[in-house]
Amino acid sequence: MNRVALVTGGNRGIGLAVARQLAKDGLRVAVTYRSDPPPDDFLAVRCDVRDSASIDRAVAEVREELGPVDVLVANAGITRDRPFLVMTEEEFAEVVDTNLMGAYRVARRVVRDMMRRRTGRIVMISSVAGLVGAAGQANYASSKAGLVGLARSLALELSGRGVTVNVVAPGWIDTDMTSALPEKVTAAIRTQVPLQRQGTAEEVAEVVAFLAGEGAGYVTGAVLPVDGGLSLGR
Repeated sequence: MNRVALVTGGNRGIGLAVARQLAKDGLRVAVTYRSDPPPDDFLAVRCDVRDSASIDRAVAEVREELGPVDVLVANAGITRDRPFLVMTEEEFAEVVDTNLMGAYRVARRVVRDMMRRRTGRIVMISSVAGLVGAAGQANYASSKAGLVGLARSLALELSGRGVTVNVVAPGWIDTDMTSALPEKVTAAIRTQVPLQRQGTAEEVAEVVAFLAGEGAGYVTGAVLPVDGGLSLGR
């Protein structure tokens, strides 16, 4: 029986590319979305990762339709960018609640089945901002850095049960969000990237798929930047 993958925030951008790659690799894929369902024919379940009851319903639906989750890709996230001095407590908390607490909530809901079956893959989608920081993104960078600590702690706790936990940290990736930036901004970012170009969501998805696959069975607690060298500094 094909393995079951759950991709949170899988309705667009990196999450959608990951879902497509995992389906291409033969997994049965479910994706969560908060407002707009994905364009592809995945099992799509509405879910707000800030709400534990919503997660319970979503995971129960996936389990009923496809089976227990073998692969979790914790991708759901938001931004609320503002300079730190004018960033409100609510803006900081909302981003952390979605990006970090959301990943915690979903992982907590699916990991028991993984432990019982003594197999599982968890991949958390962080960001280069979580590795090096980002001006105007104190909330986002904090939440993404937190995913690294969460993943590495879980890797230690779950390794004895055959569950691996890893992190992928994308850099400047061509998505709806980045495509809206002015050319002057994108040109400035490009000069900071050693490979001198944007990455694609598909390139991120390939790395996630590797970590989700059988070939990565001896990889856990790793943080893999997919950023064209951006996190190396210049």
